[in-house]
Amino acid sequence: MTYLTLLAATVPNTVSWSPKVAIVMIVCNIAAIAFGRFTIKNKSVGPALPSPALFGGMGLPALLGATSFGHVLGAGVILGLANAGAL
Repeated sequence: MTYLTLLAATVPNTVSWSPKVAIVMIVCNIAAIAFGRFTIKNKSVGPALPSPALFGGMGLPALLGATSFGHVLGAGVILGLANAGAL
């Protein structure tokens, strides 16, 4: 019984989807794209995007990497804000 109580205490506070959650994820992805734009060494290698100026001259692999990082960052921020009670 103590094991179940311990497991219940370790589950993070998750929130259901809302416009606030979407805005946090969008902001995290924009921040990750901006971070990737300035830190990726060969950002234009690989297939080009239809509008490269919109994404800072990034190719498809760089954009996928930056947005993947943005989603990981966004998930952490959303869980942190939910745990703090801000969402």
